Amino acid sequence: MDSSAKQDIRKLTLTELEEFFVSKGDKKFRAKQVYEWLWHKSLKNFDDMTNISKETREMLKENFAINHILVDLMQHSSDGTIKNAVKLFDSKIVESVLIPTSKRITACVSSQVGCSLDCNFCATARLKRMRNLNPDEIYDQVVAIKDEAETYFNRPLTNIVFMGMGEPLLNYNNVIEAIDKITSPEGLGMAPRRITLSTVGIPKMIKKMADDGVRFNLAISLHSAINETRSRLMPINNVNPVEDLAESLKYWYEKTKRKVTYEYVIWDGINDDETHARALAKFCKIIPSKVNIIQYNPIDEGEFRQASQDSVEMYVRILENQGIIAKVRKSRGQDIDAACGQLANKNEVGELEG
Repeated sequence: MDSSAKQDIRKLTLTELEEFFVSKGDKKFRAKQVYEWLWHKSLKNFDDMTNISKETREMLKENFAINHILVDLMQHSSDGTIKNAVKLFDSKIVESVLIPTSKRITACVSSQVGCSLDCNFCATARLKRMRNLNPDEIYDQVVAIKDEAETYFNRPLTNIVFMGMGEPLLNYNNVIEAIDKITSPEGLGMAPRRITLSTVGIPKMIKKMADDGVRFNLAISLHSAINETRSRLMPINNVNPVEDLAESLKYWYEKTKRKVTYEYVIWDGINDDETHARALAKFCKIIPSKVNIIQYNPIDEGEFRQASQDSVEMYVRILENQGIIAKVRKSRGQDIDAACGQLANKNEVGELEG
């Protein structure tokens, strides 16, 4: 059978794998051995399953494939950041980033090939959304960065952020399944509190997360608490205005008692005045929250330029006077286009713009 036509074995649950082995006249426990190789040990091919007979490995190869990702290109930044161009089984490319600091090593992973949300300041928005990533493709990105952390820094991976390409809440089921695998003892065993899902803010999906009792952290890509400005930056705000977002966040907090982080970029001449800063401070009072003010890295010579240091300091002053925690985050990996808003496969952008 052509390997491209075979089912990816990682689409099977443990129960389904057990049923497969029983149907082939093999022992049920064999499934658990294979499952451990696939997830806990992140194995890329059947031949390396050393505690399984050659006959069984051949039978697996006849019936299944392991559509593992390939880190096609790795770029190292002068600040230690590593950007991966990740090739998927169908040759599509997404990007992921390893971000090292003195206290932690964070994996920034993608959830979709491209994005459909058209945020005007984001390079990924220039790519049409081609498809959602499968749970194993999301998981593999984390494993690759975990391996890089150990290889290049001799340190463990400590945190995961869903802040790469795509909108995680538009690939909800696969993202949740990937997180379940990442946090499972049978997978990577990471604590949910070390995972942050970043979203533009889709109210009905925020409520669904609350209803589903998720245990990871929530970050909202906000950038303005004024509808007119936010819609200019992020067209999705036209159908999900700030008021609806606020209502869903109240619901989130009532259900989960977990504070939210607002990601906020200040742009010159767009949201760099006191009116916008005070609107943000008011929005932050809706539920317990904190603000990450993120340095912007231009994606071209367009209208979006980093605001002045005075504007940033004004924001911090207004927020702190209201008792709101505000941290200014320097973007990492600028010299390799790995910084916030810059993730986009260069070849793909060239094709679309050419």
